[in-house]
Amino acid sequence: MRLQFILSEIGIGLRRNLSMTVAVILVTFISLTFVGAAGLLQIQVGKLKDDWYGKVEVSVFLCPAGSPNVQCADGEATPEQIDAIWALLDSPELAPEIQKPYFETKEEAFRSFQEYFEGQDWAQAITVDDMQASFRIKLKDPERYEIVADVLSGRPGVESVEDQRKIFDSLFLVLNRASVMTVGLAALMLVAATLLITVTIRLSALSRSRETGIMRLVGASNLFIQLPFMLEGAIAAGIGALLAGGGLWLGVKYLITDWLAGQVDWVPLVGQSDVLLIAPLLLAVAVVLALVASVVTLRRYMKV
Repeated sequence: MRLQFILSEIGIGLRRNLSMTVAVILVTFISLTFVGAAGLLQIQVGKLKDDWYGKVEVSVFLCPAGSPNVQCADGEATPEQIDAIWALLDSPELAPEIQKPYFETKEEAFRSFQEYFEGQDWAQAITVDDMQASFRIKLKDPERYEIVADVLSGRPGVESVEDQRKIFDSLFLVLNRASVMTVGLAALMLVAATLLITVTIRLSALSRSRETGIMRLVGASNLFIQLPFMLEGAIAAGIGALLAGGGLWLGVKYLITDWLAGQVDWVPLVGQSDVLLIAPLLLAVAVVLALVASVVTLRRYMKV
C-alpha cells in the first residue's frame, strides 16, 4: 500500500511539472555526455601512452664530423669510443634498464633516409657523410629514461641523448587540456542541472503542500513525505544519465568502432567496452547529485 502510494505521488509530481522534468533530463543528458566524453578522452590518452611509450626508444647520437659540441672536439666518434659505449650498455648500471640496444651505422641511417624521403629533390644532395651513427635503446620502463641519459650524456663520442617520448608530449598536452576544458564545461552544466532539480522539487512541493500537510497531521514520517520528491529528481536525473550513456555508446560504435577504426588501424582506440565502464559511474553521479539536491531543497522549503 505504501509503495503504491509513493509511486502514485511520483507519477503525479512528474506530470504536474512535465516541462521542468524534461528540462532536468535534457540538461543532465548534455552535462553527463560531456563528463563521459572527458572520461573516454582520458582513457584514449592512456591507451596511446601505453602503446606509443612502449614503442619509443632512446636515441644516442654519436659525434659527426664538424660538430660544435665540446665532447666532439676530437671529431667523429671513433671505434674505441663506440666500444666504450657498448661496454656501458652492458654494465650492471644500465643493463637492467635496457630491453634491447641497437647500433645504426651511418650507411644504415642513409638507407633509411633515402627510403623515407624517396622522390624528394632536396634529399638528393644528402650523402652518407652527412648522416650520424647512433645507438637506439629500447628501455624496459620508458619512464626511467633519465638513468640512461645521465650515464651517457657528455661521454666522449656522444653528441646528444634524446628521448623520443618528447615527440608525443605536445600531442598529449593538447589532449589533456581538451579533457580539462570538457570537464569544466560539464561541471557548469551539472550546476545548471542541480539548480533545475532544486527548482523542480520546490515547485512540486509547493503544488502539493495541502497533501503533505495532511500527511503530517496523520503522523507520516519525514522520510515518507520526502521520498516521492526525492525519487522524482533521481528518476529524471537517472533518465538523463541513461540517455548520456546510450548516446556515448552509439557515438563510439558508429564514429570510432565502425568508421575511425577502419581508417586508423595503427593506434588503439576506445570501444564500447570503455563506455560500459563509464556509464554506471554517470548513472551513480546523476542519482546521488539529484538525491543530495532534493534533500537540501526539501529541508529548506518544507517544514517537516
